[in-house]
Amino acid sequence: MQKGVYRARKKDGTEYFRASFTYRGKHISLGSFSDEDSAHQAYVEAGRITRDDAIGVEDYREERPLSFSKWVVLINFRDNGMYVKTPIYLKEKFFYYYFAPEDYLVFDSDDLFYYSTHSIMRREGHLFVADFGMQVNIRSRYGIKNFAVEGRDYLFLNGNSSDYRSSNLRIINRYHGVQKKETGTRVFFETKIHINGDVLVGRYRTEPEAAVAYNKAVKLLAEKGWKKNYPVNYVEEMDEESYRKCLETVTISETVTGWKGE
Repeated sequence: MQKGVYRARKKDGTEYFRASFTYRGKHISLGSFSDEDSAHQAYVEAGRITRDDAIGVEDYREERPLSFSKWVVLINFRDNGMYVKTPIYLKEKFFYYYFAPEDYLVFDSDDLFYYSTHSIMRREGHLFVADFGMQVNIRSRYGIKNFAVEGRDYLFLNGNSSDYRSSNLRIINRYHGVQKKETGTRVFFETKIHINGDVLVGRYRTEPEAAVAYNKAVKLLAEKGWKKNYPVNYVEEMDEESYRKCLETVTISETVTGWKGE
């Protein structure tokens, strides 16, 4: 066997080859290959990358024997002295999570542990990680709900929708059915629910109260036989007793309370 290459077999008996590389005392798997020579070329390239600090992430090409993810891992380890198994490149107070040389997300250093142990998947513009057997939209980590619309419910302040640093994210509307409104110097929160079109539930002084009003409307419509499966707001600012009292006292529009069904 050529250096850095190991023969292996799948459960069905098919032969394949694995490549691995040791750098700074760390044994790093470089992946699986269909033939010995490809595996060895990956080993040779890993050595070249770690010896030549002029090679950067942007130098990757699809014909390289290494996967792009391994390319980033090795360059980050070389430059920053920290091994991370996902395609992350560390900077002083933030890091890049790469999909391709010119395609990456930006996160605060506080997120490093999470994304070093969770690989990001992308499908039709949505970003997910596998967490406890479920696919979780990463935007939920930053208070962006699934229903949220950029520009209405949240903003990327520098205009870069790939930059998830806390200094770049502004959450405007956190709850289902609730929108912040401003009229002159007056700020209020407007709650609507979709029945046969959007129906006004009410206008409220605080965002949590508006969120509870939405939940109350959902509960009332269910009691009246409306079959739509509405999401329900979890109002984190309220304990159980405060939530119960607010649910009892918050007022909702007669359009909702008087709804009699189709």
